Amino acid sequence: MADPEIHLPPAPEDEENHEYNPDIERVESEKRPRRDPSVKNLGGLGSQHEIICHYLTFETQLPSPAHLSQPAEDQTPPSPCPSLEKYKSPYLWSAKRKTFMTWLSCMATMLTAYTAGSYSSGSSQMQEEWHVSETAIAVGITVFTCGFGVAPMVLAPLSEINGRRPIFVVTGALFVVFQLICAVTPTYAGMIVSRFLAGCCSSTFSTMVGGVVSDIYHAEDRNTAMALFSGSALFGTGLGPVISGVLAQHTTWRWIFYLQVITCGVMMGLVLIFFKETRGSVLLSQKAKTLNKWIDQLESEGHYGFMMPVSETSTAEGKTAPQRIRWKVKSDEERASLGRMVAISLYRPFHLLCTESVVFFFSLWISFSWAVLYLTFSAIPLVFTASHDFNVEQNGAVFTALCVAAVLSTLISVAQDHIARNYFTGKRRAIFDGPEGRLYFSCVQSALLPVGCFWFGWTSFPSDHWILPTLGIGCATMGIFSIYLAVFNYLADTYHKYASSALAAQSFCRNLLAGAFPLFTPQMFRAMTFQGAGSFLGGFGALLTIVPWILVFYGPKIRARSKLASEVMD
Repeated sequence: MADPEIHLPPAPEDEENHEYNPDIERVESEKRPRRDPSVKNLGGLGSQHEIICHYLTFETQLPSPAHLSQPAEDQTPPSPCPSLEKYKSPYLWSAKRKTFMTWLSCMATMLTAYTAGSYSSGSSQMQEEWHVSETAIAVGITVFTCGFGVAPMVLAPLSEINGRRPIFVVTGALFVVFQLICAVTPTYAGMIVSRFLAGCCSSTFSTMVGGVVSDIYHAEDRNTAMALFSGSALFGTGLGPVISGVLAQHTTWRWIFYLQVITCGVMMGLVLIFFKETRGSVLLSQKAKTLNKWIDQLESEGHYGFMMPVSETSTAEGKTAPQRIRWKVKSDEERASLGRMVAISLYRPFHLLCTESVVFFFSLWISFSWAVLYLTFSAIPLVFTASHDFNVEQNGAVFTALCVAAVLSTLISVAQDHIARNYFTGKRRAIFDGPEGRLYFSCVQSALLPVGCFWFGWTSFPSDHWILPTLGIGCATMGIFSIYLAVFNYLADTYHKYASSALAAQSFCRNLLAGAFPLFTPQMFRAMTFQGAGSFLGGFGALLTIVPWILVFYGPKIRARSKLASEVMD
């Protein structure tokens, strides 16, 4: 369910806002002072000197106030410089702080995925209460994923302007409200509308959590955090039906949502208290505002000027002279209007989807795998009830296979990254540095998806022990994990400044196709038989496993022919 953001260095011709990355783009203070006509002259030293604006970066060495070098006895004591510790670059946070933020974000992702999967356990009770069909109830999953796929195209630009935390707090509070409405709604229509709005609001705890990971970790250190993030999404997807199956068996479907209101409410409390802003450009803007407010205070007290270099070569020579200054941030000037950013968010993903073969086939690959994941919400109750006479609680317990597979896949991914970085050297190590290096492990592991589909289909006879198809589900889940991680990492490494649009394209396709599959899964499995449906899914999945192999061998040539990908290769 997750679709992470990635921040990228802005391009001069690109009007879409991107993350500020001090490792990629270092904007020095203006070598030639620029006047800011919007700032008024405040008198004193400034009565005959205009205010000079300089660009502020995380690497900027703040100058000392002029009154420290030329103290005057008759002046009032100056206000002390405010603490700037909370505006430090997230890349420089301590390891403990980064780990805590990662785990907090992953917990939010897990609860979001839990919400998507828990709905299916109460489907039979909702059918009876509202006298609607099995397919009509499944629409509740479809509209949730539709909201999940569409909302980030509007919410992501808002997070670029206002930061992660405000968006998390606002959408999280609304998410809890809509979950409560789902719990108390007396009508089927009320449930459908509430599920769509809940999907819209909960999407931030998936798409933007990937952005949080990118905010605090450099690319080379990101694999473990991204593995935890991806594992949380799959673990939560399986955990939802496990817990909700127990509730549906012993209470009513409404308690499925009451429990979510409680858990999501607690999580929102933790986010409100402990989650700190992680977006670098927003923190830098806040730092500039804080410094400018302090400078205003100093000037109101009669202390004017800061010791700044007098020429381009004076920095090394140590020659300085007092200047009246204010700070500004380059990313604020380059940022397009909100309307323009939303327009780009809506247009560019589909442009990439139609013009870039890599984006198209990767979107097809991840969309099919995510559709198989959501297909289990309908297929598992159907198959295990028909073949093994399972009740709602027992059907829910089968989803434990997804949770176990998510944990194993996460541990394997972390171990693989450790092996690649510490046990391979020279040319062997170099193959993991390019975008294609993200695909080597997935070329093999992604085959677990079609293997799992065949396994599930051909062990679903009543004479087979129930553990056999359950193991097949776990096998397929491990393949889905590998595909998701490979798609995200490869698109991010390949398209750089266009990566957010490429990822948005696959996210839109993935969520819409995943939401559509539960609508016809029962009909497909009954018409094709369990074995035939499993074989169809396995065969199509096996065909798509060709995608990473082609890119491993021909990826550099394909990227060279792509205008957008080759643009970042030059």
